[in-house]
Amino acid sequence: MLKILGFIILGLFSFNAWATQINVNKAEAQVMAEGFDGIGMAKAEEIIRHREQHGDFKTLKDLEDVKGIGPKTVERNADKIKFSDTE
Repeated sequence: MLKILGFIILGLFSFNAWATQINVNKAEAQVMAEGFDGIGMAKAEEIIRHREQHGDFKTLKDLEDVKGIGPKTVERNADKIKFSDTE
C-alpha cells in the first residue's frame, strides 16, 4: 500500500506529469514565450516568422534553423515541443 501511495505522490510532483506540450506549428508567440525555457517574445516571433516563410517544423532539428535558437535551447525544451495536435 505504501509503495502505491509513493508512486502516486511521485507522479503528482513529477515535472513531466504536469508539463504542457506546445505545438510549434500552431502556437501564438505569447504561448511559446510563456511555455518554453529560454524563449522570450522576440525568439517566439522569430519561430512564427520562420514557419510562415518555410512551412511547418517536422523535427526538433528544424527548430535550430530559427535565428537565435540553438541545440541547447531545443534540448532544454524537447519534452514540451510537439509538431501536431495528434501527438
